[in-house]
Amino acid sequence: MAETFSLISIIVSVLAFAISATTLWLTLLRKGAVRMTQPTLVFFGPDGIGGPPKVFIRTLLYCTAQRGRIVDNMFLKVNRGESVQTFSIWICGEESLGRGSGVYVGESGVTYNHHFVLPKDGTSYDFLPGDYKVEIFASLVGISKPISLSQVRLVLNESLATIMKEKGAGIFFDWGPDSGKYHAHVDEPPKRLMMS
Repeated sequence: MAETFSLISIIVSVLAFAISATTLWLTLLRKGAVRMTQPTLVFFGPDGIGGPPKVFIRTLLYCTAQRGRIVDNMFLKVNRGESVQTFSIWICGEESLGRGSGVYVGESGVTYNHHFVLPKDGTSYDFLPGDYKVEIFASLVGISKPISLSQVRLVLNESLATIMKEKGAGIFFDWGPDSGKYHAHVDEPPKRLMMS
């Protein structure tokens, strides 16, 4: 009888230790992965009135572990046909914008406006009509190679591309959860005041 009780005590102790070790791993030690929700909004167009080309997205970044991760930097690549352009300057925030760097991403996530512009090295880019794939990448602290967070597929038709070019307008792509695709509309820049 005492041996049976002793054996049961050992089994319960081993199970309790296994549960404690698993809880420790899941809550404090496991790094988890950074993920991104479907962007609700994507923008192609100028950065301000007559500014350089910009891609803007609004999305939630979250971590699959309680410990969280630090995003060191983000960038995106715009693919159209055989053409690929990297938008390497990352600016993020809500009310006030700042150069993105060192954003902590926890289990509950963070929602930001993410602006991606070209480097000021003479690079130019035109949003021409066609099918686009926008791939968003993040560099995480402690990982040498950037990870791909998401790919978004968009269609910029001929008429919208013409409006962009002629009026210096931008195009918003709003995510339609029912249809499962993006719907485009024009964002025309405000008219400049005439000096008299």
